[in-house]
Amino acid sequence: MSGANNRLAVFPTRMTLSVMKQKLKGAQTGHSLLKRKSEALTKRFRDIVKKIDDAKRLMGKVMQVASFSLAEVTYITGDIGYQVQESVKNAQFRVRAKQENVSGVMLPVFESYQEGTNANELTGLGRGGQQVQKCKETYIKAVETLVELASLQTAFVILDEVIKLTNRRVNAIEHIIIPRYENTIKHIISELDEQDREEFFRLKKVQGKKKEAAARDTLERESRQAAEGHTDEATSQEIADEIDAGVLNAAMAEPSDLLDGEDEDVIF
Repeated sequence: MSGANNRLAVFPTRMTLSVMKQKLKGAQTGHSLLKRKSEALTKRFRDIVKKIDDAKRLMGKVMQVASFSLAEVTYITGDIGYQVQESVKNAQFRVRAKQENVSGVMLPVFESYQEGTNANELTGLGRGGQQVQKCKETYIKAVETLVELASLQTAFVILDEVIKLTNRRVNAIEHIIIPRYENTIKHIISELDEQDREEFFRLKKVQGKKKEAAARDTLERESRQAAEGHTDEATSQEIADEIDAGVLNAAMAEPSDLLDGEDEDVIF
């Protein structure tokens, strides 16, 4: 279940990566808490199992003593069942329930208590009164042990179901949820790295294109400047040639011999 395909179908972004990391941290925290809860419940479960074993052993001994005590009463006083039924109006031995919190699990706890006066104090007054009271005390102890055993058995059943459910949750988080989040995070990181590489390659291509365009513009500008330089040189040469031609024409227009001209008379 922890293969590469065991991941969530999410869009790989930085925000999704942050959310997945938070979920992974929450899952790890939940797994730790559930693991501790399972350990605490298991410890309490083992204690209850030990108490149940002791209570059952004690129950066997108490019921054995109670049976012998009842046999003694029956042997001495005969059948006193009808006398007990006539004398009892309300129940003297009662049971109340309360709840105990064990790592968030509410376990019922049964407690026995006696209420009212002793309704059977006159039973066996004629004969066998001591054996009757002993039998009564023995059976009260047996019922108290039975109530304790019922409380332990109920807690045993509830804890058994809760421990199974908690262990299933722990295993699901450990072997399914956490690997799924980890695989999703790995997938998002790989996709983001791939996007970064693609973006870096694209930027390199764009920068290369800009450098090529700048070099081409520089070459064109240099070519244009060179062409303008040649034009200026040609214009200067033409101007120089025109100046030389004008000077030559002027020189050719002047007389070549100074004696050919007639000077005005000079009076000394």
